Amino acid sequence: MPFDHNDHYHRLLLRHLPNEGHREVRKEGRKKGHKEGRNEVRAALDIGCGTGRFARRLAARGYEVDALDPSAEVIAEAEAIGEAEPIGGGPRYRRADVTATDLPEGHYAVITCLASLHHMPFATVTRLRAALAPGGALLVLGCYAGRTRRDLVAVPANAAARAVVHVSDRLRGAARPPLQPPVRQPDMSLTDIRTEAARLLPGSEVRQLLFWRYLLTYNNA
Repeated sequence: MPFDHNDHYHRLLLRHLPNEGHREVRKEGRKKGHKEGRNEVRAALDIGCGTGRFARRLAARGYEVDALDPSAEVIAEAEAIGEAEPIGGGPRYRRADVTATDLPEGHYAVITCLASLHHMPFATVTRLRAALAPGGALLVLGCYAGRTRRDLVAVPANAAARAVVHVSDRLRGAARPPLQPPVRQPDMSLTDIRTEAARLLPGSEVRQLLFWRYLLTYNNA
């Protein structure tokens, strides 16, 4: 089976979800008349949701998902996909810039940010931290700028992995290429990210990944 790098990273994030809310729901939605327990369904926020692939995976695990993206075009496509492939209650898609959007304080059991934090000031994580419920988790799959000798050593491995992804995508033979959101190059090194994360999110962890990406995890204990 061709390697799906997005699926790989999605599964990595799913393993870091809080213990509650980890249940699959039926695609056609919950059965009529079924009453959810008070703590059974929990809120999630997916920032920079794009066409909603990860937001739908959160919904399939029992979360009530608010999915935000500043692009009207990708939000429209996410809504169209959601109508064609309904999952549970489905994510609630909204065009919004999280840096200028009021977030409910202490509300979300999980906040995810996939390849989008470098499009905004890193200090935005403090707003996300404030929106976490007690015991909630902030999960960031981010991009960093390769500047160190270690980053240069990683170039061949990253290039080889990208080649595998390219071939896999070609073998998958999609009818049309997926809609791509605007791309901005990251300007923070991994060292800068770790320094700022330690300052703004005490107790957080930053793990280096392939493709000059990193996984930041923070639990609101």
